[in-house]
Amino acid sequence: MFESLTDRLQGIFKGLRNKGKLTEQDVNDALRQVRLALLEADVNFKVVKDLIAAIKERAIGQEVLQSLTPEQHVIKIVHEELTKLLGSTETRIQIASKPPTVIMLVGLQGSGKTTQAGKLALHLRKQGKRPLLAALDIHRPAAIKQLQVVGAGLDIPVFTLGEQQPAQIARAAVSYAESHGHDVVILDTAGRLHVDDEMMHEAKQIADAVTIHETLLVVDAMTGQDAVNIAEQFSAALPVDGFILTKLDSDTRGGAAISIRAVTGRPIKFVGIGEKMDALETFHPDRMANRILGMGDMLSLIERASQAVSKERERELEERLRSKDFNLEDYLEQLAAVKQMGPLDQVLGMIPGLSGLMSRRQVQVDENHLKRVEAIIQSMTVQERRHPHIINGSRRRRIARGSGTAVQDVNQMLNQFEQMKKMLRQFNEMESGRKRPTRLPFSF
Repeated sequence: MFESLTDRLQGIFKGLRNKGKLTEQDVNDALRQVRLALLEADVNFKVVKDLIAAIKERAIGQEVLQSLTPEQHVIKIVHEELTKLLGSTETRIQIASKPPTVIMLVGLQGSGKTTQAGKLALHLRKQGKRPLLAALDIHRPAAIKQLQVVGAGLDIPVFTLGEQQPAQIARAAVSYAESHGHDVVILDTAGRLHVDDEMMHEAKQIADAVTIHETLLVVDAMTGQDAVNIAEQFSAALPVDGFILTKLDSDTRGGAAISIRAVTGRPIKFVGIGEKMDALETFHPDRMANRILGMGDMLSLIERASQAVSKERERELEERLRSKDFNLEDYLEQLAAVKQMGPLDQVLGMIPGLSGLMSRRQVQVDENHLKRVEAIIQSMTVQERRHPHIINGSRRRRIARGSGTAVQDVNQMLNQFEQMKKMLRQFNEMESGRKRPTRLPFSF
């Protein structure tokens, strides 16, 4: 996510590291490079101009120029101004005082509305809601069927009246939700290849038919300035409450994410960060600023970890990590938890200091390595997993054959496991008598 921009910015800040004290010229030179980096990232020109002006006004102050750590001061200012630009604080969905809450998704054809409707429904269900999906796209062939497939995969009901008018379907869906105990209705509307009067008229008819509590525009983050332009057009015609940015995990530049709120005045509420149905995150401006600057995102990482492992099991694993009884069965469970947290590059990119190294290829992400480790452990007997010290040469050859790997791979995995256990013992000794810090359900 934003690898190109992050790499550029970190290089610029690194250039300030050896300056001792900054001059006004040093600040101007650095900000000129920041300006070029943002423009190359497809950030809106006016947004870049205003952002650089705000940073410059603060960065040329005496506190920064006389600081012994000018790099840190400048990064702090950039982070604060970038956070402000992104929206300062998260903006949640407005829940109706009297259910159901009606959410209308709009956007161009191909933006991913139907998929995002399913992701949003799943997201809300995890929060204790009972969502209902409503198929209002009567124009695109198989659109209704697509939403039904999405709903079936998530075990979330889909309301449809076939090819009746969208406004009529919306009214009937809300009535159905009221009588069947659904407290959220998500309206999946039709898109067009471009913004036109017909699409806007249809959306307004739906809004006249039922009370819409949230109108969310779905836009593709990878389209950069096109996404911002589309957002402007929709916002001018409809009361858009916020945005869902899709494909943010594949966006190496970040132009849409940085520009869209400043240009439209509306907040980003959710971001799509993968193809899986659970790959939808609440948008946190401060955390996103952290990611852009290569500072990681530990809070989101901890949230993902807590979702992957129950609190009770997390405590159990923590106790086993501290004990001498930690074995390969526990290790296998930790690997499964990491996989549930999302693609490995995303997980590692949330760790402070690693995102920049990853963008410069100094840290290589190998998803296949985890698969090999899993295959090796799963090829062991229960006795071998619990007591790895009994795995002699003949057992290693059998495990290698069973896992489709080489004996060297088995040896390497066992050596890494023993090294990890040794590190954990040393860490426990260091932490003995002190309260342990917040931890995650994995340790490699």
